[in-house]
Amino acid sequence: MSQNRVFSMIGLAQKAGKVASGEFSTEKAVKEGRAGLVIVSIEASDNTKKKFLNMCAYYKVPLYFYGTKAELGLAIGREFRASLAVTDRGLAEAIKKQMPDENDGGRQYGENQGT
Repeated sequence: MSQNRVFSMIGLAQKAGKVASGEFSTEKAVKEGRAGLVIVSIEASDNTKKKFLNMCAYYKVPLYFYGTKAELGLAIGREFRASLAVTDRGLAEAIKKQMPDENDGGRQYGENQGT
């Protein structure tokens, strides 16, 4: 159930114009300090995952590996998306609360990590 909540909240953020999607836009949002949360598809390449893992740890942005490329794309009304950033802090917090705790559901990096 919480999976649907996560995707519907991403959809709300998109409607509010608070989502940067695609690798370039997501990276730009993180580096400009606008990203409150980054979600990278579990299907993304290892290279992409590593890139965002390092970037989000450096900029202290919470990162989750969550959903398929199709699911992330569908949530924002596009085709496939391997990565997206939520640029509204309130929405980012609300989405984080819906993220499952188990490893496959989404992992948080950045904030409270000692990396």
